[in-house]
Amino acid sequence: MTRTPARIGLAIVVVFLALCAGAGWIAPYDPFDQDLSAALSPPSAEHWFGADQYGRDMLSRVMHGTRTALLAVVVADGLALVLGCGLGLIAGFFGGRVDAVAMRLTDVLLAFPYLLLALIIVAALGPGLTNSMIAIGIVYTPQYARLIRGQVLAVRQADYVRAARALGAARIRIMLRHVLPNSFTPILVMATLQAGSVIVETAGLSFLGLGAQPPSPDWGALLSDGQSYFLTAWWIATFPGLAIFIVVIGFNLLGDTLRDRFDPRRLAR
Repeated sequence: MTRTPARIGLAIVVVFLALCAGAGWIAPYDPFDQDLSAALSPPSAEHWFGADQYGRDMLSRVMHGTRTALLAVVVADGLALVLGCGLGLIAGFFGGRVDAVAMRLTDVLLAFPYLLLALIIVAALGPGLTNSMIAIGIVYTPQYARLIRGQVLAVRQADYVRAARALGAARIRIMLRHVLPNSFTPILVMATLQAGSVIVETAGLSFLGLGAQPPSPDWGALLSDGQSYFLTAWWIATFPGLAIFIVVIGFNLLGDTLRDRFDPRRLAR
């Protein structure tokens, strides 16, 4: 990948993180303050992104929505990474029946479409941002499990692993000290690429009313609010949608860059 897409992706992610950290100082208004006299005001010098049906400033709400998006990435993607890596590491290292049981479990989860499985889990746990993040983390666990299992199967026969066994190192030490660190690079790449998908899935559940609940400035909830006003107040749904689009593009470009950077076939040339 050329340097330009990499720089664009990195710049988008950096701006996204900066907004997460500084939304409280940068946003011109409180995202929850209502001004009914400004309800459905179009974009102007006073409200750059316009105002919603309650007169709340859309720019401020979109800025504060970055925090919900980042929280979803950290919790949902982190949960999937931890569960998937643990499952894949155990399955790949021990093999045999342990591997068979673990992989059949991932096959069951992969048999469901991602959004359908997330809907089933949220329906069982109840609507809410926390439950939606848990659901998305479970949905993406099988992908991490399969990836780390494949890496472990290749690494566990390496000379340094055999040497550790010969020296009498405990299995848990070999797994955590020698096998996992040398299998982790593709996981970092996948976590970056999955960040965009997690943001989309979280926004999708909020759009359906199963994620963040009003008056949260979650991007999916903002899209849900704006769908009824799209023909008369297009800005309510347009700017949150653009925010999702841009941030997802940024994470995808950054993930593609990391993938090319750590591709062993590219490094071998």
